Amino acid sequence: MGPEMAAVFVPLGLLATVVVIVLGRPMVKAIAQKAENESKRPGLPPEVSARLERMEQSIDAIAVEIERISEGQRFTTKLLAEVRDTPALAMPAARRDPPAT
Repeated sequence: MGPEMAAVFVPLGLLATVVVIVLGRPMVKAIAQKAENESKRPGLPPEVSARLERMEQSIDAIAVEIERISEGQRFTTKLLAEVRDTPALAMPAARRDPPAT
């Protein structure tokens, strides 16, 4: 390996070192920060996750039932308001039988 090969490899080695430092440092820093954040936040056990899912489904079912109840309440209120707005039916006069002779 002569001096002309060293004249090629030294600048290429320097360039490769600069590229690794410029690109590698931010990548290593981001990976380290991600690992640190994951270690701070504990994961939920599968039992808790399944239980939360069941609770969510139950709450959704309760919301649907409450909506049905409120719809029935609105319907009943509407019917009662309509009955109150209609005039009372006239009662026929009491029927009198003709006197017996």
